[in-house]
Amino acid sequence: MANPAQENARTAAVDTLTRWALQPAPIDRLFDSRAGRLAPADRRLARAIVYGVLRHQEVLDAALTEFSTHPLAKMTPQLRMTLRVGLFQLAFLSRIPASAAVNSTVNTAKRGRHPPWLVGFVNGVLRRAAAEREQLGRFFVDENGRPRCNHPEWLCARWQAQFGEAAMRSICALNNQEPPLSLRVNTCKIGRADFLALLKKSGIRASPGRYSPVGLVVEGYPGPLQTLSGYEAGFFQVQDEGAQLIAPLLSGFSAPVRVLDACAGLGGKTGHLAELLPAGSRIVALEPDRFRFRTLLENLSRLGHATSPGRRVEPLAGRLEGFARAQGRDQGEKFDAILVDAPCSGTGVIRRQPDIRWIRRPEDLPRYASGQIGLLRQAVPLLRPGGLLVYATCSLEPEENMQVINRFLAEHSAFTPEPASLRLPETARKLVCAGGAFASRPTDGCDGFFACCLRRAL
Repeated sequence: MANPAQENARTAAVDTLTRWALQPAPIDRLFDSRAGRLAPADRRLARAIVYGVLRHQEVLDAALTEFSTHPLAKMTPQLRMTLRVGLFQLAFLSRIPASAAVNSTVNTAKRGRHPPWLVGFVNGVLRRAAAEREQLGRFFVDENGRPRCNHPEWLCARWQAQFGEAAMRSICALNNQEPPLSLRVNTCKIGRADFLALLKKSGIRASPGRYSPVGLVVEGYPGPLQTLSGYEAGFFQVQDEGAQLIAPLLSGFSAPVRVLDACAGLGGKTGHLAELLPAGSRIVALEPDRFRFRTLLENLSRLGHATSPGRRVEPLAGRLEGFARAQGRDQGEKFDAILVDAPCSGTGVIRRQPDIRWIRRPEDLPRYASGQIGLLRQAVPLLRPGGLLVYATCSLEPEENMQVINRFLAEHSAFTPEPASLRLPETARKLVCAGGAFASRPTDGCDGFFACCLRRAL
C-alpha cells in the first residue's frame, strides 16, 4: 500500500508543475507556496521530483512518446505532468520501488479529478514503463547515441556557436545535475575557518570554495537550510561562488563610501557589500518586487546588517528610475560606486533554476538588453565624477553582456572599462576574459555570471 505522505509529496509536485505550465512563474516560489507545509522528508521528495522533471524533461518525453498511445501535445498540462512525475521516479529514483512509484502516482491522478478512463490510462502507461525499468536508460541518449541535452534546441545552438559543441554539452550536463550547496560566510560575525570548524563539530562535511575567500561548499546536507548550524546566528548566506565574486568588484576603498545596489533582489550582494566596505559606509539597496523586498529585509536582519554598527544599509522598495528622478529633484549626494545587477535571461543559473530553460525564448534577449541599457543610463546621473559603475548579469548571452557594455560606452564617452582582475581575489582572476570583464560559466565549477567595471572620468 502506498504511503499517504508520499502521495502528498507527489500531489504537491504535480500541482506545482501544473501551475508552472499554465502560468510560468519562478519555480522556487511556486514550490514554496504549494509544498511549504509538508513534513521535511516529504518536502525533499517533492522538490527532488519537481526539479528533476524540469531537468530531464526531454528524456521523460522521449519515453512517454513510446509508452503512450496519446500524443503529448494533446494532453492537458495536468495529465502531462502527472505522467512525467511517475516516469521520473521510475527512471531516476531507483530507491523508490516501482510499485510505489506507479500506485502513488495513479492515486495522485485520482486526486486530480481525472475521469476513470484517464486514471486507467495513467496506470497503463506507467505499468508499461515499470515493466521496462531496467531498460529506461535507452531514453537518456538521442537517436545518434549522444546524451540528451534536456535544453531547447535554440539555446543549445547558441551555446554551440559561442563555446563549441563539447562545451555546450558540458554546460547542459552540469545544468542537469543537482548543484552543490554554496555558502558565503558572513565575516562580520565569524571567520571561514571557525565556521568550517563549527560545521565539522556538528557532523556536517564542508570544504572551502575554489574561488571566493569567504565561500564554502556543504556536502550532502539533507535537512532544511534553517536547521544548518549558524543559520539563525547569521553566520552565512546561501550564494553561489560566481555571485560571491561580484561585490568585491566594488571593494578596495580605504575610507567610508556611499554605494547604491540598484537591483538588490534578495540581498545576497547587498549583504556582501556590507561585509566588505569600510566602517561608516552607506549602502542604499533598491528592489521593486514585493516578494523579493520582503526577503531582502529578512536576510539583512538575520545577517545583522540591518543594525550593523559603523555601516548603514538602507533598503528601499522601488525602481531605479523613480529613485533617480527623486534624487535629481532633491539634488541628492552622488554615489561613489553603483552596482547594476540587472534583470536578465538567467541562462547562467539554469542548474539552480531549471525552469528557466523552458520559459525563455530567443526574442527575450533583445527585450532584456533594452531594459539593461536603460538601467545603466538611469544610473549615470547618480554617480559622482571618478566613481565606479559595475554592471552584472547571470546570463551567458553576449547580447546581455558585452554588447550592452559596448552600446553604453558608445553613448557615454566619460566612462572607461577597468579590468575586473584589479579587485578579484587571485584565485578568481582566471575567470577574467580577454576584454577585462569577469565571465564565469558552469564548466568553471560555478554559475554563469558576467560583470564589467566602468570608471567615470573626473
